[in-house]
Amino acid sequence: MKLIETKDGTIIEVFVKPHQPKFDVKIDGDDVVVFSTQEPKKGKVNKEILKELAKRFHVKIELVSGFTSREKHVLVRSIGKKEVERLLHDSNL
Repeated sequence: MKLIETKDGTIIEVFVKPHQPKFDVKIDGDDVVVFSTQEPKKGKVNKEILKELAKRFHVKIELVSGFTSREKHVLVRSIGKKEVERLLHDSNL
């Protein structure tokens, strides 16, 4: 799992699979895979990712890079690396 701790929170590198039957987040080996229900048009996937992850982590989420790519860096504000890792493993979101 690729996590980078910063002064603002923790950055998670995610791989997105758009246009799936339901939104989900899975850990696949060392990768965090996000299954999005939206089509990759007009930022719909990005909006869904930010909204759903904010609900699950209960903090503000920001897209740092990968605005038009399937590989994205997402900042989880105010949570350290160990806590993000624990939340990803414990609940598998």
